[in-house]
Amino acid sequence: MGAYLYDRLVTEDEYRQRIRRHRPSSLLPLIAAAAARYGTPQRPQPWLESPFLKYTPWALADAARVSLAYGTEHQRSEATERDLLEILAAYSSLKEPTLHGTDEPAVRLRDFMMRLGGEQMAWQAPEFVSLARTAALYLHTPFPAHRQPRCMVPGWDTELFGCPLPDYVGTAQLLWGCALLNAGRFDPAMFDSRDGEKFNRVVKRETVLRVIERHFATDVASIKATEKQTVDSLTRVAGGKAAQLRRFTYNPLLGRPAVTGFGPGLLCPSPQLVWRKATPAGIYHTGREHFGTGFLQETGYLFEEYIGRQLRLIPDADVIGEITHQVKRNKLLSVDWIVIFDDLVLLVEVKSMMPTENARLGLGDGVAETDSKLARAYRQVNGTSAQIDQNNPEFAGIPADRPRQALIVTLEPFPVANANLPHVDLPVPDIPTTVVGAQEIERLVTLTDTTPSSLLLERAADPQRSTWALNECLTGHECARNPVLDQGWASYPWATARLPSGPDGL
Repeated sequence: MGAYLYDRLVTEDEYRQRIRRHRPSSLLPLIAAAAARYGTPQRPQPWLESPFLKYTPWALADAARVSLAYGTEHQRSEATERDLLEILAAYSSLKEPTLHGTDEPAVRLRDFMMRLGGEQMAWQAPEFVSLARTAALYLHTPFPAHRQPRCMVPGWDTELFGCPLPDYVGTAQLLWGCALLNAGRFDPAMFDSRDGEKFNRVVKRETVLRVIERHFATDVASIKATEKQTVDSLTRVAGGKAAQLRRFTYNPLLGRPAVTGFGPGLLCPSPQLVWRKATPAGIYHTGREHFGTGFLQETGYLFEEYIGRQLRLIPDADVIGEITHQVKRNKLLSVDWIVIFDDLVLLVEVKSMMPTENARLGLGDGVAETDSKLARAYRQVNGTSAQIDQNNPEFAGIPADRPRQALIVTLEPFPVANANLPHVDLPVPDIPTTVVGAQEIERLVTLTDTTPSSLLLERAADPQRSTWALNECLTGHECARNPVLDQGWASYPWATARLPSGPDGL
């Protein structure tokens, strides 16, 4: 089969019909096995070794979604490996909704890049770092002394998950590991084996099965119902573009990645979605469903403190917390953290925000929504910088004689946030300001072959690199292990396993 089976653009309807030729009971096991084969965490981006580079995790997850939501067993054929490759080739040739439209080129490029980032970036997050961050944030970061928790009171995790947080993550790890090793399958009968006895000593069988049923397992009918709600909502938002935008919307397997009805136990068509349920982003949404918006607000409080913990890992730098100051008759707050180096003052504003579905769709509403959320952070940075320039007595301890930059830290990365592309009513920064995700901070603070301030100053001085994601500038630099993340990982039931190392490790 040639690499370019489709030498033309493919419509959503053609792609969907290509998948519907086959019984889900035949196609889904092939998808799950391929996702496990090209989803091992031992090497970065293993799909780069797949035939014709078609077996991307996002394409496999979408093919599974379409087969589950739209497929039927009636009068359909058996799927082969060649059929799966053809389906993935069709996915890679799907028509791009607006890249060839009539908007200004910069607008079309921005929207395209937002969709591309929303589709792919989450799949490129390092598994162990993301999972370690869950305990580091929700278990080991103290709640701010000046805040009173209403959701995150003692026992909140057992109420939410049906078990303590470490056992919840341990269950996700076990389900994920079994799926990777067994072509996407998890069979509870394994607990009756010798290995199952070992697993039971680490996380009780009853706990594992209860948590999986409560948070991970689903059936075809539920997926079809969720898909219908998603597509109906998309039609109202996107109008005529809805069909080609479907693949950028919420995949029902994100919420429930283990499916019943396809043989013994459970089938995980996309094993990577299992561990993502146990990351901070997964906890964020699970907590919102149970506790409401109060959980999101309290996650924000914890995230601010968590970033402060990370910043304090920087050697030979002073870290100062939020400063309350008076402007005329108003009491205002500075950015969340100010880091003082010998050669730089770094303002750090923390926001527990993530890209929404509107942002992933790459439409005007999503751009406006994203920029409106970032706008407050930009204003906070500009206001704090102005107070330093104006010698406000409350900022007397902040040097005004050296370069100044700012980082806006978000819970999840925002694609192309720093690129020189059109924005909607986003304030112009008074100082070099970069939007970064949590992982970029976790790497920045552990640099060993240079200092964080030197890297940031060099990046800001380069007109091209200053528009890149900070991660790109960190690539190639040496980092020490991150003790905050090490502590997080060590709290899990399987912590005796070898911890990963390297630039993307803990």
